Order: sequence, then C-alpha cells, then structure tokens
Amino acid sequence: MGDILFGLLAVVLGAAATYGLYWVLNKLINLLPAKFANKFKSAAFLLPAAVLVILILVMPMFQTIIWSFMNDDGKKFVGIENYAELFGSAEFISILINNFLWIAVVPAVTVALGVLFAALGNQVGPTREKVLKSLIFMPMTISFVSASTIWAFMYVYVPPGRPEIGLLNSIANALGLESQPWLQIDAGRLNTFLLMAVVVWLQVGYSMVIISAGIKSVPEETVEAARIDGANGAQVFFRIIVPQIRSTLMSVFVTVLILVMKVFDIVLAMTRGNFNTNVLAFEYYKQFFENSNVGPASAVVTILLLLIIPLMILQIRTVRHQETMR
Repeated sequence: MGDILFGLLAVVLGAAATYGLYWVLNKLINLLPAKFANKFKSAAFLLPAAVLVILILVMPMFQTIIWSFMNDDGKKFVGIENYAELFGSAEFISILINNFLWIAVVPAVTVALGVLFAALGNQVGPTREKVLKSLIFMPMTISFVSASTIWAFMYVYVPPGRPEIGLLNSIANALGLESQPWLQIDAGRLNTFLLMAVVVWLQVGYSMVIISAGIKSVPEETVEAARIDGANGAQVFFRIIVPQIRSTLMSVFVTVLILVMKVFDIVLAMTRGNFNTNVLAFEYYKQFFENSNVGPASAVVTILLLLIIPLMILQIRTVRHQETMR
C-alpha cells in the first residue's frame, strides 16, 4: 500500500510541478514586449524538455564514450586498448556475428509474417478479422521475460527417465527422435535462432497491425484498375499494393531492427549468454554489473550506440517521408 501511495503522490506532484513550471514561464514571457514574446514563447516551452534530454541522454552518452577509453575502474586513460582487446577477441567477434544474425533474420521474418497475416486478415469478414488479429497481436502485451519463460518450457530438456514436458521434445519423441537440449546446441547457431523465434512471436502482431492499416489506405481505384487490366490476386498485391506501402514496411522493419539491436531480456532469461548465444547488450551487462569493468563495458555500449544511431536516423527519415506522402 505504501508503494502505491508513493507512486500516486509522485504522479500528482510531478504533474503539479510541470504545470507550475510552464505557468511561471508563460508569465515571464508575457512580461516581455509583444514582438519578443511571440518569438521566444515556443523556445521557452521547449527549454525544459531540451534540458531533460541533455541531462538524461546526451551527457550520459558522452560520459560513456569517455569511459570507453579508460581502464577497468574508469580512472586511468588507456586509449583504444579496450577496443583493440574487444576486436582481437574471438568471443567478441562471435557476439558481433550473433548480433548481425539477429539483424538479418528477425526484422525480415517479422515483416514477412506481418504482411502475410495482414493480407489474410483483410480477406475475411470483419468479425473473423478482429478475432484473428486479436489472437496474433496478443503476445505483444506480454513482457520479454514472461515470453522467455513460456518459450523456455517449449524448449526445456528433461533427462531420460522423467516425463517429457517440453513441447519441442514431445514433438521430436512423437517422430521417433530423442530429446535434445535445444538451447545448448550451438551447431549452426541453432540456439540463437530459437531465441529469435521468441522476438518474432512477440513482434509479428505489431507488424501485422501497422501493415494492415497501410494496406487499407491504398486507394481502391488503383486496385480496381489493375484488376480490369487482367491482373490476378498475386500481381495486384505485389505490383500494386506493396509498392504503395513501401514506406510502411520500411518503418516496421527499422523499428524491429532497432529493437533486436538492443535485445537483452530474452538472452538473460533463457541462456544468460551461454552456449554461444551472447549479444552486445548482454555483454555490456556482464562487463559492467557482473565484472565491474567500467572501461570495457563502456566500449561495448559505445559500439552498440554507433550501430544504432544510423538506424535511428533512417527511422526518422522514414517517418518524415510518410508525413510528406500524406
């Protein structure tokens, strides 16, 4: 009860403080001559948000970059030594390969399945469409840790002599195959692909909803014109509809791409990075929180930051392109 009251108090005080701040700013601006007040009003109202962004995001980012050139305790400058050690380590190269596999597989599969389910959902009646899309979107409401727990039971390995409880091994037994410790099989990075399935399951509902909205926004006149010209269903979809929702597909792709670049919870909950399943975000967690290596941990997160920034720029450009198309 105490935590609930504290949370409610924080919300009320935060809202009151925000209102008070902007009320004071508005009063101060109104004291200026009219020609200056109109010029500075928007800048003054953006100032608190800008200060928060600088304090919470920009300053810690630069501090992390500085720490990446420090030793383990963050007190001695060592130059690019941390980066040299990372890129000279076979383990870290394996981590980068895992990250690139996540990048190559998860966004593409998520968008492809989103297109498939969106197209199928738009072909059934309104009631069936709602039920279908609700069922597919439902996993989106589950946290990554909860989803990891669900899928861990699907992949669980039970030693011989005990009742089988894992879905995947139950299927294997039904086919006459032996049970396998799936999350420990790193041959062909099979366990990494099994972890990817969790994210696809979680994100395909989001992909479907956004893409479905994009498909429904395609002018019916263009579709009808293609049908009159003799185009079949596949040709209408891939040559008429898909080109018109390209920006929507790109937006979903980049959003999922940024998500998988930062994937952490699933690796932590299911394998803790063991059996060659480690990724950059979890490597940072291990270096900083488990090993207290400030310099190497900061170098890892700086590399992750450098990989994510171009994707964020691409996302912003995609959103702006969508706005101009409207």
